[in-house]
Amino acid sequence: MEALKDLKVSSERLDSLQNAFLQNISQAILAKAESFEPDLVLCLAQAPMNRMALKRLRKDGIPTAMWFVENYRLFTYWRAFAPYYDIFAVIQKDPFPDELARIGVPNVLYLPLAAEPGTHRPLELSPAERKEFSAEVSFMGAGYPNRRRAFSRLVREDSQLRQKMKIWGTEWEGEPELADLVQRQGARIDTDDCVRIYNATDININLHSSVHDDCLVSGEDFVNPRTFEVAACGAFQLTDERSLMSELFSPGEMATFSSFESLKEQIRHFAARPGERRQMAARARERVLSDHTYAARMQTLLQFAKDRLPGFGT
Repeated sequence: MEALKDLKVSSERLDSLQNAFLQNISQAILAKAESFEPDLVLCLAQAPMNRMALKRLRKDGIPTAMWFVENYRLFTYWRAFAPYYDIFAVIQKDPFPDELARIGVPNVLYLPLAAEPGTHRPLELSPAERKEFSAEVSFMGAGYPNRRRAFSRLVREDSQLRQKMKIWGTEWEGEPELADLVQRQGARIDTDDCVRIYNATDININLHSSVHDDCLVSGEDFVNPRTFEVAACGAFQLTDERSLMSELFSPGEMATFSSFESLKEQIRHFAARPGERRQMAARARERVLSDHTYAARMQTLLQFAKDRLPGFGT
């Protein structure tokens, strides 16, 4: 899909080529469904499934589910596809389910993100890995506007933190105050190295993304996958407050901040208290292993399908 852009053709021609590609992928999924006869076709956000293919699966009696792991306020393409799925699982609550009901989606399931313990786990790092990845404070993720503003201000107001902090990930270009903190020249970090970063860092900052740089802590609802992944690694994190966080983690399991000043204070507090960090990280990991794995999420989804879809699971 992305490679088609390299052809450097007109936007109209590119749209035509990309639509043809999506049609082809949808047809391939239909062909596989015919031969495999699945009990359920599960799609994730931005899955290459067009409405015609979803209609065909419904006609053939094959249930479909979408796990929409996106911010519905920012990515609004769900409106065009949601009514064609038998189950629509979301990472946000009201008013999203009400909006889905208004456009004819009857089966909406709140299904937060999670971690995979076989991947996101505590590691014993080699001396070379510790040399590359260890830091007192780290952030791993893309350079969204609110993150650029927050971290630029942090290191500007605390010169000592500049010596202790590392930033990993893409889209940090054009931020001179952070240039010397960005590792590997802003290259994309694969999952294995993300796990190494989390394990090697004393304080993992988890600042949820926002396209608005004037709002550091938005207090929005959805909880990002990094929250669960860092916790599953048994690593300590400091995350911005989210309205749904209290439903997922109990007090004492997750350290949060509510403002820029709160972030600064929490960094100072936990930097001086390694024992407190270890205890909180251990409690967060225990919670994830108990309640927030992808295996648990799939059990929830399948039980929901069994309860809502006639004949499913028989």
